[in-house]
Amino acid sequence: MSDRPDLEGRCGTCARFVRVVETVDENGEVKRHGDCLLGVWPSPLFETSTCSQYQKRGTFTPRAPERPRRMRRAISPSHSTGGNVPRAELVIPEELLDMDADEFREVLRDVIREELGVKEVELGGRWQGGEVVMKPGKEGTAEKRVPIEALFRKIVGIRDKLRVLEQKVNAHPKLSDEEKVQMQQYITSCYGSLTTFNVLFADRADGFVGQKGDD
Repeated sequence: MSDRPDLEGRCGTCARFVRVVETVDENGEVKRHGDCLLGVWPSPLFETSTCSQYQKRGTFTPRAPERPRRMRRAISPSHSTGGNVPRAELVIPEELLDMDADEFREVLRDVIREELGVKEVELGGRWQGGEVVMKPGKEGTAEKRVPIEALFRKIVGIRDKLRVLEQKVNAHPKLSDEEKVQMQQYITSCYGSLTTFNVLFADRADGFVGQKGDD
């Protein structure tokens, strides 16, 4: 849909980016958002977003052949107790057995980031090194100063957790469509309440998107 070279490898040139809607911001810049056929990321999905499932339009990339893995067999409980109940044999990849706890956590974090499309989010340049100052209305009480970087990290954390919650709601097998819509409205309302902080993001596309008309 787009010939822009800066969208190469991003949703704007992905074969799965569909139902695209164009909007014009206050600077006259045209931005596009749509849906992902795979549901990798909840709507609205911006053309500048990206994920691990990217596939360029008009192309097909077959999966690379997997390397043979060494496997280690775990002892079945029925063998150790002498029971005669057949148990499925558990096979654990050797790579996992060779990892320590810290390595396993790091790999798990990378997998989660890749699957959720989570990326590093930058604070706008003019806010770097700044502070949020909270002045009390009561005389004689001290003001509170918070580094903007610390506040920004918390805001990004809230944003990411809301997106994960949104995905879990949409994929929940026991919720009806009506219940999903109701819960989605609450989540969207939270996004709308947090759009005030979009001014902190270096890229506004990384910020919060609420209902139409939210500031």
